[in-house]
Amino acid sequence: MHLRNLSLINFKNYRNIQLEFSPKINCFVGYNGVGKTNLLDAIYYLSFCKSYFDPVDSHNIHHEENFFLIQGGFDRDGATENIYCGIRRNQHKQFRRNKVEYDKLSDHIGFIPLVMISPADIALISEGSEERRKFINNVISQYDKKYLEDLIRYNRALQQRNILLKQMTSTGNNDKDAIDLWNEQLVMFGEPIKEKRMRFSERFLPVFRDFYQLISSGLEDVQINYNSQLVGNDFRTLLDNSLSRDLALQYTSQGIHKDDLDFRIKGHPIKLTGSQGQQKTFLVALKLAQFNFISEVNGFKPILLLDDIFDKLDRSRVKQIVKLVAENNFGQIFITDTNPARLHEILHDIHSDNLIFTIDYGQLAGQESVFLPDVADTSEETGENKPPD
Repeated sequence: MHLRNLSLINFKNYRNIQLEFSPKINCFVGYNGVGKTNLLDAIYYLSFCKSYFDPVDSHNIHHEENFFLIQGGFDRDGATENIYCGIRRNQHKQFRRNKVEYDKLSDHIGFIPLVMISPADIALISEGSEERRKFINNVISQYDKKYLEDLIRYNRALQQRNILLKQMTSTGNNDKDAIDLWNEQLVMFGEPIKEKRMRFSERFLPVFRDFYQLISSGLEDVQINYNSQLVGNDFRTLLDNSLSRDLALQYTSQGIHKDDLDFRIKGHPIKLTGSQGQQKTFLVALKLAQFNFISEVNGFKPILLLDDIFDKLDRSRVKQIVKLVAENNFGQIFITDTNPARLHEILHDIHSDNLIFTIDYGQLAGQESVFLPDVADTSEETGENKPPD
């Protein structure tokens, strides 16, 4: 599977741009702030129906404009798939596959599998458990529709239980029957989520450790532990026993919404003891393992987005990453970098079809290739190059 072409209108700092890509390696080069990462974010939109960086769609509309649109033509399993995302201020998002709008955006998740590695991933280490739960959800949701449905239903039940807790606290009326109703919902959807997260973590850890050892040349031992209140405990009992505390807190203190991943290096929390290079290596290995895991489960390769990942890594680790992505188990890759010479050196080492796009403040300033790419014809029009209704 690969992205053949991309068209943007009024997206972030791009007023109007059309690009056609190599099925293998595509690089965006230019100074900081010119819009390289915005192109990756547009591709991410076509996979996940939202931005990687800003969940408020209207924030991604070009200044003083009323809408943006993103269109992409994909080759998937030998078929052409045209994906359209249109946002108009103060209106609902339009997301279409081959001109047919989705009833639910969640129906699209997993159709265009994708993995993004970005400096923003440091939040997985530095921030709270919510960031790490998002990572787990992102991986599993791309291959398990039932997991995503259960997660959506769990979060709705959790929201309703929290509203009820606040009402009961303010009125003094303890509606045990209503609490039991939402407890049943949380247990019904939470237990299978916990089971799937446990199975995922057990299968994922060896893959992750292999990638870390390859990148670091086997210099450091790393570990990921899945922590959940539900492991070894009955969820319904936890909810019943915590009711008094939950009423005092006015939110639900027990459940899979408290799950976490514990990241360790040499037995110690990487947040506290890992250097910048070790933390970045950890995150790159985490995402490459995610790529490998989704590939194995889906049977075909996700698109891989690498946003400025070579900064703060020593030369040996950069070379190891290059060797990994040069192997046949990777498909289409998009890379951003501020250093054209470094990219040329990397591409010479990889010996694969490639295109290099020079970006200059929302404009395509140039295009070249280290090796002549064999790019499929991407001239077909999608017929949807118009603002959202």
